[in-house]
Amino acid sequence: MAERRVNVGWAEGLHARPASIFVRATTASGVPVTIAKAGGDPVNAASMLAVLGLGAQGGEEIVLTSEADGAEVALDRLAKLVAEGLEELPETV
Repeated sequence: MAERRVNVGWAEGLHARPASIFVRATTASGVPVTIAKAGGDPVNAASMLAVLGLGAQGGEEIVLTSEADGAEVALDRLAKLVAEGLEELPETV
């Protein structure tokens, strides 16, 4: 299982627009990914409602995991997106 621990880079946390950016990027990766607050229960990272339900705040640690082929690259890209609070998924890591 691949895992990335990262602090949320968006000041407003994973709410509304940042959550939408993250969910779109997760879906576009084509890799099933879960997201959780550190020590919390994982949820489907491609579900807007599940991501919003985490209530992850800016600076808070989250954990991204996947068991799929291609997970390492997908998680690297998603972790960069979250950590840097980017507006879109980077083309390269």
